[in-house]
Amino acid sequence: MKYTVNDIAAITNAEIIGDKDLIIKNIAFDSRIIYAIKNTAFIAINTKKNSGEKFIESAVDRGIKVIISEHHYPQFENITWIIVENAVQFLQKLAKYHSEHSDLKSIGITGSNGKTILKEWIYQCLWNEFPTVKSPKSFNSQIGLPLSLLQINKCHKLGIFEVGISMPNEMETLENMFHPQIGLLTHIGTAHAANFSSEEELINEKIKLFKDSEVIIYNGDNLLVDKKIKELYSSKKLITYGFQKNNDVFVKTNVKDENIVVKYFEEEISFPVHQRDEATLSNALALITVLKELNISNESIIEKINALKAVEMRLEAIEGIKNNIIINDSFNLDLDSLKTALQFLNEYKKSKKSLVLTDIFDVNSNSKELYEEVSELVNEQKFDSVFLIGEEITQFRELFKSNTFTFINTKELIDSKHVTEIENQIILLKGARKFEIEKLKDLLELRKHDTVLEINLNAILHNINYHKSLLKPSTKMMAMVKANAYGLGSYEISEFLQHHHIDYLGVAFADEGVELRKKGITTPIVVMNPEQHSYDTIIQYNLEPEIYSFRVLELFYEAAQKSGHTKEYPIHIKLETGMHRLGFKENELDDLIQTLHHKNLRVQSIFSHLSSSDVPEEREFTLKQLETFSKNSSYLIENIGYQPMRHILNSSGITNYTEHQYDMVRIGIGMLGESPTPEIQKQLRSSVSFKTVISQISMVENGESVGYSRKYKTNHLTKIATIPVGYADGIPRLIGNLVGNVGVNKTLAPIVGNICMDMMMINVDEVQNVKEGDKVTIFNAKPSLKEFAGYCKTITYEVLTSISPRVKRIYIKD
Repeated sequence: MKYTVNDIAAITNAEIIGDKDLIIKNIAFDSRIIYAIKNTAFIAINTKKNSGEKFIESAVDRGIKVIISEHHYPQFENITWIIVENAVQFLQKLAKYHSEHSDLKSIGITGSNGKTILKEWIYQCLWNEFPTVKSPKSFNSQIGLPLSLLQINKCHKLGIFEVGISMPNEMETLENMFHPQIGLLTHIGTAHAANFSSEEELINEKIKLFKDSEVIIYNGDNLLVDKKIKELYSSKKLITYGFQKNNDVFVKTNVKDENIVVKYFEEEISFPVHQRDEATLSNALALITVLKELNISNESIIEKINALKAVEMRLEAIEGIKNNIIINDSFNLDLDSLKTALQFLNEYKKSKKSLVLTDIFDVNSNSKELYEEVSELVNEQKFDSVFLIGEEITQFRELFKSNTFTFINTKELIDSKHVTEIENQIILLKGARKFEIEKLKDLLELRKHDTVLEINLNAILHNINYHKSLLKPSTKMMAMVKANAYGLGSYEISEFLQHHHIDYLGVAFADEGVELRKKGITTPIVVMNPEQHSYDTIIQYNLEPEIYSFRVLELFYEAAQKSGHTKEYPIHIKLETGMHRLGFKENELDDLIQTLHHKNLRVQSIFSHLSSSDVPEEREFTLKQLETFSKNSSYLIENIGYQPMRHILNSSGITNYTEHQYDMVRIGIGMLGESPTPEIQKQLRSSVSFKTVISQISMVENGESVGYSRKYKTNHLTKIATIPVGYADGIPRLIGNLVGNVGVNKTLAPIVGNICMDMMMINVDEVQNVKEGDKVTIFNAKPSLKEFAGYCKTITYEVLTSISPRVKRIYIKD
């Protein structure tokens, strides 16, 4: 994309205020992740839940000179404005014009699952056949698709774009903007199915994309899909793939055979497949069908399939030595993933940062043009140090403005000891797999334990946004990050939530809040259990205390007076409504009102806590609590003469008693993907995974004992695996001896023998192809966190908060 402001206005019927001749090459829609400002415009997108216009100031502060907005804000000087009626419709109109004026053969991929993997596989197979453009990440929505289409430039001959919908009537808008010549329908499953009345309605909506397609490729095993497409598009070229032999493309052999033989009409294609699960094979069939349609030879197809790399859609953040944060993105490397990594880097507040970057492969582009674009992106980040690895990228060293070092391979960089001397920085590792950048990660990470707790930040954001979708747009949200954010890492989680504009953070004790303040967290923080000796610290670090009794109120007021604090200090009044833990009772309200009138304090919020919002049988009691809170908080507000916020709902309260949301809600375990309500649980994503590896596998003879105290004895020749995790890591001893299970190769393996301090043993007789070094899931999907808590006869909160600090935390964005 390359247009002048004047061109864009003419295409979209927009109004211009400012310089009409400025060149626009990129459009950014999120002020937090602007990674380049040159020739970039910021578009302020307004939704039902939020207004992008409130982030214009942030975009201007970052150096953006062109703003696309529905309103003009004259207080921002020297800014060029493109004023539009509707920002999303503007984006779609511009993308429609741009794509329709390109000489491009296009592939449109829609479906419930597998869109991103197939897009990346097709790209891996075709980038060196045609100059190819593709959707970045999973950009496939009403906003994501137009942003993807705007990446098309004159050199591109093939475009591969994902198209996703989550609600009825969305596809018509997307199809109007994008008409793929080849339409590919992936697996139809449960993703977003809750928003449609039936599978039939979902299919009808998805296949609207193929209205103007010449060829439609789809899984014919789904009889309803087959029926609908043949009814609507019988005049088009239709190709079906699947496992049934009535498809045009199917697996001919037993999937357990050494090679897979695929029948493509009258031809046969044979190739080895390492992963043989149904989803992988189905995607492989779709891939072969697309490649054949583009006239790729069978020999070349086999070659390309053998060269396919796993699609890793994730970045890892790990605590490093010398107070560094290591961002590991050594899974893949192209321009899209480099931009994504730079965006992720901007979420961290460390003032100093370094980059390790290797040669970029699989890009059909002139090397000089490629590295000029790369250096431009990198230079805008103002890295303290840049380490270039590879024979190609090092030839363009002079393009990089930072303190730049060059190395032919990763070993050279490690041997130089440059990176191990870095302190108090964020270090981004961005490399192609060939360079084995993970060796640098292993060198730089603080904890080397094979047992890790993996926290998916995008899943947390998804869960928060789901809960927000149940609320009014004006309702604020407090995220509870007490107890080290339920064991996940309070700073890392708080920084992520602050970046995504959470309204409040909640901690239990002042020390937790102080630690966050020292590391740069500026979001308001409520201390839910302020201890007497901590009041001075609370004031010093601008924390806001919960006040639950007259004694606490008096002592905190005295501390505020002694500190010389002249303004009304914000406090949060806790009311007792039936839990009988902390809070002012109804008969104390008049005295509380009188006391507050004579104190230099301001009630920021009035709140209480529901004891049983997750227990359906206690609904009557919960409603009584809500009634008490409503009455007592209203009385308090009426008599103090101003309107503080009110909040009482916790995670299960948000979903079960939404009508009582007041001004703010508090989310805890809900943001981690846990709900007691099965219907809600289906909408949430698991955000925490506890993993380790198999250290050793032994064959134990019949009648032999395993572990301390000989509590478990085999009754046949048994395959026993030892894994490096024990009760010092947070695994309770009570789940040994066949009480609990762990997951190995998608199979549950029972824990046998007494659990040791640093190890435990599992029976892997039923696990196929098990070997030393295999991954073991303590909890995530199989078993789930809830199932693991069941083994432990406790709740998920206790499981998470019991995980030892020695367990390495890895923060990923998938």
